[in-house]
Amino acid sequence: MDRTTRRAAVTALTAALAGVVVAPPAAQALPAPRHPRTPRPLRRAHAHNDYLHTRPLHDALDHGFTSLEADIFLVDGELLVAHEPAELDPARTLRSLYLDPLLARVKANHGSVYRGHRRPVQLLVDIKNDGVDTYLELHRQLRDYRRILSTYAHGTVHLGAVTPVISGDRAARAPMEAQAVRHAFYDGRLDDLAAPAPAPASFIPLVSSNWTQSFGWQGNGPFPAAERELLHTLVSTAHSRGQRVRFWATPDAPGAARDAVWTELLDARVDHINTDDLAGLERFLRARGE
Repeated sequence: MDRTTRRAAVTALTAALAGVVVAPPAAQALPAPRHPRTPRPLRRAHAHNDYLHTRPLHDALDHGFTSLEADIFLVDGELLVAHEPAELDPARTLRSLYLDPLLARVKANHGSVYRGHRRPVQLLVDIKNDGVDTYLELHRQLRDYRRILSTYAHGTVHLGAVTPVISGDRAARAPMEAQAVRHAFYDGRLDDLAAPAPAPASFIPLVSSNWTQSFGWQGNGPFPAAERELLHTLVSTAHSRGQRVRFWATPDAPGAARDAVWTELLDARVDHINTDDLAGLERFLRARGE
């Protein structure tokens, strides 16, 4: 879709709402420190491509992040974590990097990822190939961890220590919607906010979008008034339905432009700020009392 078409789509969406390096393979995950520091959790901090850090999961948790992203490929019946097929490693599975360590941590902390913090930590699982088969294998694996997971069962959501949310290949949506019981939820798009019969938050608790497809502003100069209005409208619409909002592809290079965008996201009450810079976002949020 070219930029003109995208902006036309955004204009239409606004009207509808008004009515209501390829990175090198990361090092193998290291074990958690015996006595990890336990920072105050940052409810807006999302670790984009978390698995590319030296210690997947653990580095983000050491910085207080409460949302983490893992890309997965289904390969010979196993779910491997990687950004590109060339980076696939049979030892780097979703179980070994995320599910098993989260289970161990929740057990050690008596029912939560952060001791004493009862709000779920989000695990955003981005399906990179074959959405249907990959999701069905993921569902099979998640059943083994259901004691720590948020679950949808026959119309009711039961919150757990970890809430898996499925993103990536959109073909995963159909099998998920057909399930009476599931241990994961779906990552919606802006189109879901403008749908005539929008899916409930019990299915789509999160709405994510590419920042550059809706906003031209990259943090330099003032935020155009029309774009600020659009941002606030999108967020308030999602919040009115019990849904959270995240944008990817926001500026992420340290500096004034990134800080300006992050400040506008906070002012608009965007729920998850996306970054690869764990320390940078932690400093930014803590300095603002988030």
